[in-house]
Parts: sequence; C-alpha cells; structure tokens
Amino acid sequence: MKLELDSQLSAHCESGATTNLLNFYKIQMNEPLAFGIGAGMYFGHLPFLKMNYMPVTTFRALPGLVFVRTCKHLGIKYFRKGFKDPEQSMIELDKVLETGTPVGMQVGVYNLPFFPAEYRMHYNMHNMVIYGHEGDKYYVADSVVAGEHTLTREELKRVRYPKGAFSPKGKMYYVISVPETVDYKAAVLKGIKKVIFEMTPPFWMVGVRGIRFLSRKVRSWPKKLGVKMASRYLGQLILMQEEIGTGGCGYRFIFAAYMSEAAKILDDPKFIEFAKQVNDIASKWREFSYQGARNCKERSGPEITYDALADILLEVADKEAQLYKDLKSHLRTHYNM
Repeated sequence: MKLELDSQLSAHCESGATTNLLNFYKIQMNEPLAFGIGAGMYFGHLPFLKMNYMPVTTFRALPGLVFVRTCKHLGIKYFRKGFKDPEQSMIELDKVLETGTPVGMQVGVYNLPFFPAEYRMHYNMHNMVIYGHEGDKYYVADSVVAGEHTLTREELKRVRYPKGAFSPKGKMYYVISVPETVDYKAAVLKGIKKVIFEMTPPFWMVGVRGIRFLSRKVRSWPKKLGVKMASRYLGQLILMQEEIGTGGCGYRFIFAAYMSEAAKILDDPKFIEFAKQVNDIASKWREFSYQGARNCKERSGPEITYDALADILLEVADKEAQLYKDLKSHLRTHYNM
C-alpha cells in the first residue's frame, strides 16, 4: 500500500513534514505558515546539554512542537506518542498506515541511507513522513532530501531508536481528524503570540537574554578554552545556526516569510514592515556566521576577533528585543492580544 502524498521540499524538516501531512488532508499549508503557526522560532544556549561533547545551541522549539502547535492552533485533532519497545512501535506504525494515514516521525540521521554522507551526523531531531509500506519496504517522504526514498523495516527501526542526545525513542505523529473549516487568522496570531512569549522569558539561557548570554560565553572562549577548542565551539555554533535543520540564520529567514504570509492573511501591511525587520535580523546573524567561519579558518583582520563576534551577537539581541516589543505592541493595539 502506497498513499498519494505530494511531498514538498523545505528548509526545515519538521515544518516540511507538517506541511506534507496537512496538505494530504487538503489543509492549505506551506512551510512558512507551518513554521510560524507552530511557533517554531526559538533560541537557547544550553551549556549543560552536550552534542559532540560541546554545548548545545538551539534555534528551534523542541522536536514535535511545530506539528503539535500547528494542529492545536488550527483546531486539528492529532496523535503523538513514543514507544519503549521498538517492535511494538513498528506494529503500531503498520496499523496506522493500513488505515490510509501518513505518519510523521522523529529519527536520527546518522544511519539514514539516503542522506548525503556529508550530512550524516549524530543528530536525532530529524523529521520525515512514512506514507506506505509493502512487505519489508517503507516509503519515505523526506522534505530536505529530494526524490522518492525507501527504507527496510530494520533500517527504519534503527533510525527510530538511535542513541545519544534527544533520542526520539520511536516517536511518531499523525492527523486524526480535521475541521470542516479552519480559522487561519486566529492561528496566525496565536503563533506570533507564542513566539513573543518564548523569546522574552526571564530565564537567562533562552530567548533574547539567551543571545546575550551566548555573547558573554563567546567573548570568554579564547581565554577559558584555548584557541583550538574555542574554534571547535565556534564551528559547532555556526553549524547549528546555518546547517542543522535551520535553512540558514537560525530560521530567521523562514520567520520573515511568515510575517509576509501574515500580512496577506490578516490584510495588515504592518506585517510587511515586520518582515523587513526580521530579514535585517537574519542578515546580522549571517554576518556573525560569515565572520565566525573566517575566524575558524584563521583569516586575519580586526573584525573577526571573538570580542567582535560577541559584539555582533549583542546587536542581534538588541534587534530581536525591539522586534518582539513592536510585535507585542501591535497585537495589543490592533488585535486585543
């Protein structure tokens, strides 16, 4: 059995998987809308969590939340669950597929055979959609790797249960039912409000305060860690920002596209201005990654010291703080939120 799933490519795996699942049910969706309604934009610098023995910097909400929030904000009923037993998780997957329902799941990419070798790493927060199986063969829609893909039962089981940080433990999710009509305006506003809330908390490791916290850490790396280890820390930070699922600049360009979508759905040209603000922020993040990459490659120049990189992050934090202040004021004034 193989379902008719029109798989679209995306910059971010989970918003892409969410888009593909909802489009199957004729819910009009694109990646910026899924990412924004699902309040996917986030920031956290979490030294107590390690990836490749270095601190984790995250630019996204926890895995699964984009799908969950998008469904909640649109009034869609869904199922999401992890499983302790790998074999039981495969039995449950088969049962759902046999009802004609495509299934999203969180997996590790290191053992995905269709992933390019240069992108295989111990990263366990990738999302894809299974849309059918025939015997031992499962059909896979991966929104970041073009083409039709298949996995054997054992291959699929293996990527559903990788070891390491953020192990998915067989998590899968799917749509149960959709309403006859959806209120896109309300959903768009809820997504924006959630992003504002999560990017302006009092906790010092996340949101705007988290960016300033990272700035202080970057400034201290050369003296605290030594040049070689500081370069490794910086390299992983840039990798997380530009390559690992973000579509570049920590999802900021996708969020800018969401602001443009909001302008159309809400018939509110003010969101075009917000889109320009976010694009400006994304460009400043891009400047940080460009100069940081030059630092890692040991290029000379006063603009690529760790102090200079830390200063760029402070500029980013100021711009993001102003964005959320402006958005909050606009929602309160024009939408009573």
